[in-house]
Amino acid sequence: MSSVKRSMRALLAGMACAALPGAVLADSPSFSITVGGTSDYIFRGISQTLEDPAAQGSLDVTYGLFYAGAWASNVDFGAGSPNAEIDLYAGIRPTIGPGPLWGPVTFDFGVIYYAYPSADDSAAELDYVELKAGYSMESPWIKGLTSGTTLYYSPEYGGEVGEVFTLESVASYALPQFGIFTPSISGTWGTVYGDRDDNFSPGGTTAEDYQYWNAGLVLAVEKFTFDFRYWDTDIDVVGAGGLCVSQGLCDERFVFTAKVTLP
Repeated sequence: MSSVKRSMRALLAGMACAALPGAVLADSPSFSITVGGTSDYIFRGISQTLEDPAAQGSLDVTYGLFYAGAWASNVDFGAGSPNAEIDLYAGIRPTIGPGPLWGPVTFDFGVIYYAYPSADDSAAELDYVELKAGYSMESPWIKGLTSGTTLYYSPEYGGEVGEVFTLESVASYALPQFGIFTPSISGTWGTVYGDRDDNFSPGGTTAEDYQYWNAGLVLAVEKFTFDFRYWDTDIDVVGAGGLCVSQGLCDERFVFTAKVTLP
């Protein structure tokens, strides 16, 4: 596990040291509000609502390459658990290119604070902080294809289980216009790495990492987005003390999400 941690730290440092070109700030900040709901709030392959629906919303502000925002959802981890999650985040998104062999590349360097206001932290602190460094790139060869990878690092993950790294890759392909809808297909593959010596365990076993993935269809029309998505993980055995406390929370499932963004 130590070699994985060293490699992840080196990758995070390398991405953070990438050249950040200058940018002209916008005349004024831009604000947006997103509200919606989902049939099951899934975070990195694991249900956060005991497979029940969730109402979610966010407030975002951008100013040039800078961004900040807040996101909230109801959660349910079982008896005595918190009932809400509030995430605060900020960062920068510089863009370079396109170049002779690549399309425009947008970097994302930021920090996220995950808060559970109603949690009882007497046993373990649930709130935690993550740093992230990633990129997304438009393909110069396949029109409509965008892909990217982001590395997340938490020095003390939720539940006080030590350092945790998450490496997540995504891809999206825009399909031809269909009636009033602008459709696209997208998918995600991620791996979460922890350390059993720090009591990190995906399913309460000796495993120190797990994979999660999804694939789905997105339909956009004006300010509305409808997402139909399949989720799954490779957590096959669940015992006490794991991130996934019940097999049904990390098994395959279909999730529907609808949201609207204003203005």
